[in-house]
Amino acid sequence: MFDALLALVPILLIIFLMIGLGWSAARAAAAGLGVTIPIALFVFGFGMPGGMATGLSVPQAFGGAALEAGFTAATILWIIFPALCVFELLSRQRAFDALKGALGRLSDDPRVLAILVAWFFGLFLEGAAGFGTPVALAAPILVSLGFSPIKAVTLALVGHAAGVSFGAIGTPVFAQVAATGLPAISIAGQTALLHVFMGLMLLVIVYRLAAPHGVRGVSGHSATGPWTILLGAVSFFLPFYLLAVYLGPELPTLLGALAGGMVFAGVLSCVGLRELRASGGTPVDYGGLWRSALPYVVLILLIMGTRLIEPIQTAAQSVVVDWRYAGEFSGVFQPLYHPGTLLMAGFVIGGLLMGCGLRELLNAAVAAARRMGAVIIALVLMLTFARVMVHAGMIAELAEASAIVLGQGWPLLAPGVGVLGSFVTGSATASNILFTDFQVATAQALDLPVLHMVAAQGFGAAIGNMVCPHNVIAGAATVGIVGREGEVLRRTALVGLACAAAGGVVVFALVAVA
Repeated sequence: MFDALLALVPILLIIFLMIGLGWSAARAAAAGLGVTIPIALFVFGFGMPGGMATGLSVPQAFGGAALEAGFTAATILWIIFPALCVFELLSRQRAFDALKGALGRLSDDPRVLAILVAWFFGLFLEGAAGFGTPVALAAPILVSLGFSPIKAVTLALVGHAAGVSFGAIGTPVFAQVAATGLPAISIAGQTALLHVFMGLMLLVIVYRLAAPHGVRGVSGHSATGPWTILLGAVSFFLPFYLLAVYLGPELPTLLGALAGGMVFAGVLSCVGLRELRASGGTPVDYGGLWRSALPYVVLILLIMGTRLIEPIQTAAQSVVVDWRYAGEFSGVFQPLYHPGTLLMAGFVIGGLLMGCGLRELLNAAVAAARRMGAVIIALVLMLTFARVMVHAGMIAELAEASAIVLGQGWPLLAPGVGVLGSFVTGSATASNILFTDFQVATAQALDLPVLHMVAAQGFGAAIGNMVCPHNVIAGAATVGIVGREGEVLRRTALVGLACAAAGGVVVFALVAVA
């Protein structure tokens, strides 16, 4: 138990420094890493005889963790950089003005705009691409609509969390299938049920966070109210749940967001057209809107082609860069399938279709690159801290101690383990790989339903994405607030803790009636 308490110290330190003192992610990660290294070395024996990573020397153990961190940072940066390129290009072309005008015809209420962008658009990108793409793309659009950068990143992080369990065409669930042998459709249905129970809470939070007092330059808000929240929730979660139960994990988030967004926008459009005719307002510039959306249109077409058309998917996944070091450390990168490559293609192809020249594209890319320095440092430090904790066995020690303490009350904390995994690894898929076996073993030892615990893990891993420092860093980078990540985490941490706690109560109740 003492070892578990020591393993918790670096995590609590980073949370305190970022949330309590407002430190940047880079400074907090450096401090956390400085505490983690001696604990991993002298308490957990990382790289020492008889400790974790037995057979490796201390330099090999810590070097391997740093190598994994650098490789993972590069794959995340390959999302952030092209996302910044798109944002810089559209800003220079004043394309966001057309987008803002079109959304303003649907509603001038910032709460509704947040539902459209942070909820439906973010969920669609999560279902199609995942891996930080929703935050990197939705946050800049929200800023262009008048939201402050801090609020924009917060909304994007909270808004996409409901779909993370089935993000990137169901990847997190397939990690659980590989670990448990349970049918994918069974895991999908049970996990979707938890999201349905908790999803309305997330949408209410998005709605309240987007209250007009935090938005610049917005006036004359259209009448809105609980019906908007209910419409947004039902529009997404009805197809989301049916797809999960009857088809499996690949499409609930993707098609749920696409179908739900169309229904939601359609209803708003009918209301907006009536208001527009009554007021004699200026019609939407559809030509300008189409031009401004071209990079996103190209991106969506590439995402759907590489995810849903099997020959294209197979070809894209066939190019693999992978490596292993000392039998303990590894990394895999699929350059043609990675969201960053598709984002870069959207930037280049969409920019050319917009009529931009190569010089304009290059200028946008150079401007984006100039914003990357601090982001690189923060990501590498935070990921090194995370990989040392994972490989040293510190995360597993925390989970095992929690199970011993709670006993039959374990379902209350089961989602929290998923949150912890995503917080440390930066990925719901990685969280599921790290902790699904542990959830199964705990369920069997305590005679709890295995499927419910696996679903709780997947649900918690999704919620953890809103508090994951890596996602916070990525979002902050795309809206120009590098160094202020603690302000974002302070907001999302409260939401994440509330959702994890409420989700634990739901899991406990479902287990009780199972």
